Amino acid sequence: MTSTDIALVTGARGGVGSALVARLRARGLRVAAVGRDAASLASVDADAHIEADVTTPEGAAAALEGCRSELGDAPAWLAHAVGSTLITPLHRTKADAARDILRVNLESSIWILQAWLEATGKQPGAAVFASSVVARIGVANHEAIAAAKGGVEALVRSAAATYAARGIRVNAVAPGMTDTPMTAGMLSVPMQREGAEKQYPLGGVQTADDVAAVMDWLLSTDASRITGQVIPVDGGFTTVRPLVK
Repeated sequence: MTSTDIALVTGARGGVGSALVARLRARGLRVAAVGRDAASLASVDADAHIEADVTTPEGAAAALEGCRSELGDAPAWLAHAVGSTLITPLHRTKADAARDILRVNLESSIWILQAWLEATGKQPGAAVFASSVVARIGVANHEAIAAAKGGVEALVRSAAATYAARGIRVNAVAPGMTDTPMTAGMLSVPMQREGAEKQYPLGGVQTADDVAAVMDWLLSTDASRITGQVIPVDGGFTTVRPLVK
């Protein structure tokens, strides 16, 4: 059995993850925040804090078991906000770095989805994952991360088809450049921030809460007819071009 008032958020210490935890709790859900370091999770205002490395099958299973133990049931709602990035051309990408990108972004998505599906049994629910604009349009020097996020999108579509009969919805968001701790180093350089802002038709760099808002919606009954979709949250980056003045 699953509880429709419980959500599990992985990568809860990150910018998007913590913003999503706040949104989910604001609408009355009990939230289990998952991360690799219990100490850093303490700053996240959640109903349960679970230390687990979801890049392994064992860690993903532990996250779901921790949710059951702390909140009394398996979560009907899953948000996987774990991720990392690598900006370097493929010919300069070390094998270990490429493997790590695949492990953190793609493998973690497989294992947490598998563990969640096993925990929910035959009950309905919804899951949302994080892709990236670089999986949807070619961006120079992003080969490894684009491949990993492309795999996440394929996983979402296939799982949505497999589990639709169970009332399970599986979707993803594909953010553009977002102002989070992960991008803080790049965006702290005025020239780089200005250059990033100009790439987006709507201008500027989006906030973590901009992304969390769409993930929150996908985990709500308002999105009850949405599954197998990847929604760009990118200021128009992947579909339109700004008017050059």
